[in-house]
Amino acid sequence: MIKNFVRGASALSLALVPLLSAPAAQAAPAAEVTTLADAVGLVQVTEEDRTGYTRSSFKHWNSGDDATDGCNTRTEVLISEAVVAPTVEAGCKLSGGTWRSYYDGQEVTSAGALDIDHMVPLAEAWDSGAAGWTAARREAYANDQGSTVSLVAVTARTNRSKADQDPADWMPPSPEAQCRYVGEWVSTKLRWQLTADDRELEALKVYSEGPCEDTIVRYTHAA
Repeated sequence: MIKNFVRGASALSLALVPLLSAPAAQAAPAAEVTTLADAVGLVQVTEEDRTGYTRSSFKHWNSGDDATDGCNTRTEVLISEAVVAPTVEAGCKLSGGTWRSYYDGQEVTSAGALDIDHMVPLAEAWDSGAAGWTAARREAYANDQGSTVSLVAVTARTNRSKADQDPADWMPPSPEAQCRYVGEWVSTKLRWQLTADDRELEALKVYSEGPCEDTIVRYTHAA
């Protein structure tokens, strides 16, 4: 009887081993939250080099987060950022809908009047570290919907005015947008571990130590 009990207890112990040793499901990484000044202090400084850059180095737009919905990244961002949802017709064609372009405070009722801006432009990303990435990582960057600030629907006019400039040379024309913009710029740089040059960093410091000192930055590192 004692032998049977021991044998049974051993079998039970062995049966429990996989349950006890199985790794727990990996939780999504928690967002880093800090002040703008502290976030700016985390951005590494290097000289920028645009040698070899071409826009085609960053494949976009791809099939987006949902490869089954027939929409590309651009259209998925438009759908997610609409303040009044558009109708999604065959071929992922959008009709109706309303958007607010925060760079200039304009309300837009035509998806065709909007550009999807890369918060940190592709050329600036190249200068700041993406030149050394794999093609797959550059594609992930160019289509990044893992952060709500990486891609933003804005009027074509403001996006093309910005072009590939950093905050040392361009800021949104709406004064109310500027602190949000600086915070989202720094968030994107930290998310993708991109660097800044001296002029860019000095401009960021001016905002973080002055009008935007109360701005909070949230970011998670890209996979």
